[in-house]
Amino acid sequence: MNKRFWAAALLALCVAAPSMAQKTVSTGTGGGGSPHEKTTWTISGATISIEYGRPFLKGRPESQMMPAGQPWRTGADQATVLTSDRPLTFGGVKLAPGSYTINTVPGDKEWQLVLGKLGSPDQWGIPYLPNLEIGRVPMKLEHTSSSTEQVRFSIDTRDSPTLRLEWGHVRASVPFRVGS
Repeated sequence: MNKRFWAAALLALCVAAPSMAQKTVSTGTGGGGSPHEKTTWTISGATISIEYGRPFLKGRPESQMMPAGQPWRTGADQATVLTSDRPLTFGGVKLAPGSYTINTVPGDKEWQLVLGKLGSPDQWGIPYLPNLEIGRVPMKLEHTSSSTEQVRFSIDTRDSPTLRLEWGHVRASVPFRVGS
């Protein structure tokens, strides 16, 4: 076979491989009408999942839906839950294998990722429970030209794993490490 074919095939595999390590399943519809899903990734030998409600903007102001300076459940209905079978480290916050809540504190120039203990399996996303907070980590904030109608979590695995959240014209991200 010619070298161009193999180079193209290798490039296609490298581009497709990160997406092949991801699986998304619908988990139903919440009481408020938002679809819920669970996305699972395999990263550096760890199985990591995020289960969350995916609200729509429906023309509502982003500042109303993601209030600056206030903890936000970062989803809809039940708490957004991060689960891993390996230790994870976000900035200075170390998480043992298990399940944790994800909240964020939106801001104009920076967001904070707020990781917390899961109080119960069906823990509601509001009110925010500060007594369950484990720690906060700064998130990189980008404003996008196109709008994302529904909340979307993803993990970019190209360089080092990076948790990404998108909604409206906002993209907030934070790198993390797998392992202790």
